[in-house]
Amino acid sequence: MEIKVPAVGESVFEALVARWLKKSGEPVELDEPLCEIETDKVTLEVTADAAGILSIQVPEGETVKIGAVIGSIEEQGGAAAPEAGAARPDQPPQPAPPSQPAPSLQPAPPMSPSGRKLAREMGVEPRDLKGSGRGGRLTRDDLLKGGPARPAAEPTPALAAALPLPAAAARETKPAAAPRKAAEAALPAAADQARITRKPMTPIRKRIAQRLVSVRLNSAMLTSFNEADLTQVLLLRKKHGEYFLKRHNVKLGFMSLFVRACCEALREFPEVNASIEGDDIVYHNFCDIGVAVGGEKGLVVPVLRGAEKMTLAEIEQAIAGFTEKVRSNRIAIEDLEGGTFTISNGGVYGSLLSTPILNPPQSGVLGMHAIQERPVVRKGAIVIRPMMYLALSYDHRIVDGRGAVGFLKRVKEYIEEPEEMLLEG
Repeated sequence: MEIKVPAVGESVFEALVARWLKKSGEPVELDEPLCEIETDKVTLEVTADAAGILSIQVPEGETVKIGAVIGSIEEQGGAAAPEAGAARPDQPPQPAPPSQPAPSLQPAPPMSPSGRKLAREMGVEPRDLKGSGRGGRLTRDDLLKGGPARPAAEPTPALAAALPLPAAAARETKPAAAPRKAAEAALPAAADQARITRKPMTPIRKRIAQRLVSVRLNSAMLTSFNEADLTQVLLLRKKHGEYFLKRHNVKLGFMSLFVRACCEALREFPEVNASIEGDDIVYHNFCDIGVAVGGEKGLVVPVLRGAEKMTLAEIEQAIAGFTEKVRSNRIAIEDLEGGTFTISNGGVYGSLLSTPILNPPQSGVLGMHAIQERPVVRKGAIVIRPMMYLALSYDHRIVDGRGAVGFLKRVKEYIEEPEEMLLEG
């Protein structure tokens, strides 16, 4: 049975074989995950359609077309073929060939690329030498000391530059110093190569890079900032959090409250929920809110469809489901498509203040940040309150400064007085 790359979307034409979860020749069970493939939008697992023995045809790191065969499964149940050399009933047994002792070859000690080149020039077998460097590494001096004397052969230019010369010959042959210095200079260059690791970009990372550059080139992005006092939100979660968890089997987080606050504010400032199509501005009379979720391969933004109609419990349950899908590489293209506005919570990583970047073709994205106790003035007195910086990045082609500041101020008011928001909803 052939293993093919599944179709994952109309606009996806190729995928990267990121990781094989089983090795070639290993038995696999029905529906057992076999490998992970990556596209420019999503990472997903390919499972076995039958039980049998896996045969891998495309190694990790190869990019293939959608529908391409990357392996096969030899289904079990057939009679096993006789092994090569096995005696048949109608054939007399053959005498076994005399056994020969296997050569005991010890592994070559570690050495630099320039050292391997020098060993080839000298005709030296590295296994026969003992390295004096760190961890048993063969150095240049080890090769020169352990190399065979070859008086009859004319040394190559690279070897002549590396071999030491007698004192008299060194005084008479001064031009040989230049290639010797070049050979010595090549050693640090090879050592520098070991200090870096070069890996190709994954399709998802390529797509992220392209979209981020596209935002800068094709939008007039600007950011406004404000801060919100989360005292009432924290009291609300403390008062109702345990009951909320028992009833809905999910914790009452900050994200659901911010989603509701944004939905209420988007009704008052529809331009923040709009997008540009050609020469038209498209206003959306619904709120499909994208929630940024960090995964192993990068940031993805699954979408809460019709978030303006969802309860806090439904929002939290949907976000928990998206997070589990991202963690297990089961997120689908349909989960990521669309969206009219995005919320990104950099506070979970400890970010105090940042400028979120737009998710085109959307015209607005709200950035949440870490909660920090700070001194603020309330009714003429300095008090300590849990404060959060808020950032709204918006496309200035659609959204004027007045609308952006008004939207952000409305979100702040809803968060600072959540009972008003919940009663209106």
